[in-house]
Amino acid sequence: MTKTLTKGPYKADHVGSFLRPERIKEARVLKQNGKITSQQLREIEDEEIIRLVEKQKEVGLTAVTDGEFRRAWWHFDFLSELVGVELYETEAGIQFNGVQTKAHGVKVVGKLDFHDHPMIEDYVFLHRAAGDHVAKFTIPSPNMLFFRGRIEETAYSNQDDFFDDVIKVYQKAIQAFYDAGCRYLQLDDTAWAVFFSDQGKEQIAAKGYSPEELLERFTSAINESIAHKPEDMVITMHICRGNFKSSYTASGGYDNASEFIFGKLKVDGLFLEFDDERSGGFEPIQHVNRDDLQIVLGLITSKFGDLEHPETIKERIREASKYVPLDQICLSPQCGFSSTEEGNLLTEEQQWAKIKHVVSIADEVWK
Repeated sequence: MTKTLTKGPYKADHVGSFLRPERIKEARVLKQNGKITSQQLREIEDEEIIRLVEKQKEVGLTAVTDGEFRRAWWHFDFLSELVGVELYETEAGIQFNGVQTKAHGVKVVGKLDFHDHPMIEDYVFLHRAAGDHVAKFTIPSPNMLFFRGRIEETAYSNQDDFFDDVIKVYQKAIQAFYDAGCRYLQLDDTAWAVFFSDQGKEQIAAKGYSPEELLERFTSAINESIAHKPEDMVITMHICRGNFKSSYTASGGYDNASEFIFGKLKVDGLFLEFDDERSGGFEPIQHVNRDDLQIVLGLITSKFGDLEHPETIKERIREASKYVPLDQICLSPQCGFSSTEEGNLLTEEQQWAKIKHVVSIADEVWK
């Protein structure tokens, strides 16, 4: 058995989303066409989530998720249910490397707040289904509302006021999830990728910041949002370069943001993409300056079905351990399998082979 940690992230862990079963995809279409009710859709989701949770237990994971089965997007579904935020149709989808998402976005139209959010109920269902396993829940980070949202002038004319309210919203959200039983919460964040490439520099300038100013802003937003989290609650962050139909939006190593990501963020763990050359080397993690920060290496790709050679993965873990002690390192896929409802280009069988691969390699590395 894999050496276990008393709290997440675990030596064999995962980012969160799983391929949507055809039954859920079909049910969502029926719901959109008025053929079934919201309650009927939810009952189908319930059944498929229970099946998913049991499968995660079967393959050896300690923490289980609901696969984000109730969501169309990894971020918009959560953000659009915040008070003061709306989902809307955009002129075009988000451009990935050769593919484009649906034309959806979120906009801030009023003062932000967190109240009666439907994902609290989603967590409660997962918590019950998890039983004696750890129920892990994922939400977008506070930076995503700024990075992916359109902030109406009538709502916030001042970015300081906007961030102050975003932080208050997340403090409320974290407490609400905790009160519902959540002890393992993950913040998903693609905004950090703007610091990794030359293209990102243009996006930073378009937001009216210098790289240093935005690094400070992002770090502060995360740290202040989690500042009052209960002692027995784990909050991790997944830093992503985009994940849609096995494609991506950004490339580049962590170097330009490494001192902030690894030395200043106060999360309990970092899920990091390291599945190919787009992510750069392990040198940036030398900025880790805490012995209680877990570094989760996303060395197993979730984008394609071919299995990585176990010895190659073990060698990469050994390489990373030159910069961070082995007992602070964990293993996972580099991202979820279905950040949007469309999913990546692999089969469910290949998906589970990937998860089993993570568990098997972790068993051997941390005996």
